[in-house]
Amino acid sequence: MPIQVGGGLRNADRVSALFDLGVQYAILGTAAVENPDLVGQLSAKFPDRIIVGIDARDGKVATKGWLETSEVMAMDLAKRMGDQGAAAIVYTAINRDGTMQGPNLEALRELAEAIETPVIASGGVSSVADLMRLLGLVPAGVSGVIVGKALYTGDVSLKQAIRAVGQGRWQDVPPVGGMGNAIA
Repeated sequence: MPIQVGGGLRNADRVSALFDLGVQYAILGTAAVENPDLVGQLSAKFPDRIIVGIDARDGKVATKGWLETSEVMAMDLAKRMGDQGAAAIVYTAINRDGTMQGPNLEALRELAEAIETPVIASGGVSSVADLMRLLGLVPAGVSGVIVGKALYTGDVSLKQAIRAVGQGRWQDVPPVGGMGNAIA
């Protein structure tokens, strides 16, 4: 099973060490804001294996585990990271994460339509109905979704989610960096 790791990855040596251990994908967040060229360097060295995590608060990128909010706009960073070769963007609307209030469909659509890099939705999924609404964003460029709290609470079972969307339009979306299109 492919493993992706994110959190605290701020230099090439750390990312290389993870790949040497067998990790398939590295997710860079704060490093993408503080050292955007690092994403380009790593994307060139490890094609289709570098994902950028953009955690947005009021349209701006939060860093350092959401403790700081930068002046960098999420949309601007996503465009730049696509140009740097990122395989995908994991977009989290901080105000929705863990709330089970549904994903921020408007922000996801706006981002996905503005960039060519695949977008993975994160934050707010509370039901299979939310997953079905996200399917409507596939044509815009949303290629996957992360379901967290709803799995832990039992509001969504993995079996339900796969049954609902596994046979849906995500099957027709080109895979992100070879990782396929999935519910993570």
